[in-house]
Amino acid sequence: MDRRSVVGILAVAPAAAALKWTPRQVDRAARAAAAVPADGSYAPQFFNPREWETVRMLVNMIIPADERSGSGTDAGVPEFMDFIMTDRPSAQPAMRGGLAWLDDRCLKRFGKRFVEGTPEERGSLLDAIAYPRKAAPEMGHGVAFFNRFRDLTATGFFTTKMGMADVGYRGNTAVVEWQGCPQAALDHLNVRYR
Repeated sequence: MDRRSVVGILAVAPAAAALKWTPRQVDRAARAAAAVPADGSYAPQFFNPREWETVRMLVNMIIPADERSGSGTDAGVPEFMDFIMTDRPSAQPAMRGGLAWLDDRCLKRFGKRFVEGTPEERGSLLDAIAYPRKAAPEMGHGVAFFNRFRDLTATGFFTTKMGMADVGYRGNTAVVEWQGCPQAALDHLNVRYR
């Protein structure tokens, strides 16, 4: 199973709840992100230029483009995050602090900011914080930040048209006559109707 599949499975519903956003707030943020011009002229309201560059890179590392769909940036996830941050001031210190933590760690380890690092350097730092049970205790702040950032990335991506198509969501469509669960699904789950 690839990273995108795992993120999709984890994100569809619990991510919004874990971040204490109501479905209405997530929908509002997704609509605002969808209304952003596609020509790259978006001007972030919360993120400064350095943070914006990091957010865009990190979003694409979490959800890169593949044969099924575009990347997190292609779906407008950074714009979604910017809207969430302006709409939720209580989340701003953790976001800004986490982005600064990434740069600080990279400066200490590699002598350069996160976005200036090589793919291998950036990947090694993310590997150190992406798996909470394996992370060293001194990485606790990074782990907490990355978990929230990854959840926000997944929420932003999988609430877009692109993200919904990626997981095969067909929407709330009317069913004229319920035929029951498809046999292949029942077999896969090893269950049957009584």
